[in-house]
Amino acid sequence: MSIDVDTGTRDESAKRGQIRGIHVLLGAVAFFGVIFLVNGIFLYSALSTYTGVVSKQPYRKGLAYNEMIAADEKQKQLGWQEAVTLDGAAGRLVVTFKDRDGAPVTGLAISGVVGRPSTDQLDADVTLKETQSGHYEALVGPHAEGVWLVQLKADLSRDGGRETVYRIRRRLWLKP
Repeated sequence: MSIDVDTGTRDESAKRGQIRGIHVLLGAVAFFGVIFLVNGIFLYSALSTYTGVVSKQPYRKGLAYNEMIAADEKQKQLGWQEAVTLDGAAGRLVVTFKDRDGAPVTGLAISGVVGRPSTDQLDADVTLKETQSGHYEALVGPHAEGVWLVQLKADLSRDGGRETVYRIRRRLWLKP
């Protein structure tokens, strides 16, 4: 009976085809490196483009929720009709108000914000002036095509102060 003892020399072609421990280690490090890199890119993109903040004072707005519902009911009882237009090329915001009988509503102080719904980076405060009876305008500068959000409040002078009597929140699509 004879026993062959391997002297440690192997055929060179056999060494090339084998997966060794170092290959597994390098493959695992490369795999998880790619995962961490992609996650880092997504994390940076998410944090730098949108903060996730929907409201600057959510707790206070939550406490005033019932008052907002009451104000909406009061607004519905007025029976006013409004039309909001934004001319992006001319940069003109126009709002017209009519009461339930079709007569123009005059004497309002209208102010608000025009911006994109997804970010507050392009928000612009606006104050509209009454140019004709029931017709209010403001120059807001040229706006690019796409969706714009117009949020306005109309105040009326009452009892020596101003009271917000009407709120408008409209999404407008500007075409080129």
